[in-house]
Amino acid sequence: MLAPVIATGNTAVLVASEQRPLPAVALAEVLATSDVPAGTVNLLTGPVADLAAVLAAHMEVDAIDLTGAAAASRAELERLAAENIKRVLVPRTDEDWTAAPGTRRLLAFVETKTLWHPVGI
Repeated sequence: MLAPVIATGNTAVLVASEQRPLPAVALAEVLATSDVPAGTVNLLTGPVADLAAVLAAHMEVDAIDLTGAAAASRAELERLAAENIKRVLVPRTDEDWTAAPGTRRLLAFVETKTLWHPVGI
């Protein structure tokens, strides 16, 4: 999910796992020493319950992926996100994480705009 976000010119705020944060911290170190511009990928560590609510309600965040959020808190996060018309991707319960990823997660956050406009006569 991170590569398409960067490829489309957006920034990403990642919340590291509470139980296993080291892979995310290692990724942040790799990105910090690479050619990725500073501020493109931002890593937050801490309790997901606290961070998710802040991100869902923040006016500068345009979309949120609720993968990893507790099922009990998803309704509240969706309500907070709806207050500022934020795109929300709710993970499917039947999703097979071993299958090919496809474009579903990428297309959930990409806007489609027309580059041409018909001109009347």
